Amino acid sequence: MQKQIIKIFIITFLVFIIGVFYVSLNTNSNYDTKDLIGQKLTNIQLRYINNQNLLTEKELKKNDFTLINFWASWCSPCRKEHPFLLRLNKETNLNLLGINFKDKKDLALKFINEFGNPYDYLVEDSDGKQSINFGIYGIPESILVNKELVIVEKFIGPIATTEYNKIIDIIKNEDK
Repeated sequence: MQKQIIKIFIITFLVFIIGVFYVSLNTNSNYDTKDLIGQKLTNIQLRYINNQNLLTEKELKKNDFTLINFWASWCSPCRKEHPFLLRLNKETNLNLLGINFKDKKDLALKFINEFGNPYDYLVEDSDGKQSINFGIYGIPESILVNKELVIVEKFIGPIATTEYNKIIDIIKNEDK
């Protein structure tokens, strides 16, 4: 009788373990932030890199569109996307918010002085905690929001020709 109980226990345990593995293998473990599109950003409070003042959603609501770009001086792909950000800065209905991610302030400012400042607003996230609120898990990443601070598009990785053209298309065709 005791041997049968042990057999049943072992079989039940093995079925449980196999079931856990089966469920785990069939679960999508990729972190996907595409579901952020259409959501509204709220409670934005970011510290300017040059002083202790805070940037809030009130300033961002003044713009037709804002491209929120997460970057760092130590990030090689950030250097590659920088010329595209400088070009985007020339668009009249788009402002750029640069969030310096886990970087040293002096290195960030040196980067901006050396390569040019595409940003209308330059803030810092020295510990990376604010970026989590935006669904950021690596850099560079960018989020395009409209005047109501609704996320229109999210770009994972550096802005290049394709992303640049998509941003231009969105901001030019929004009113049509």
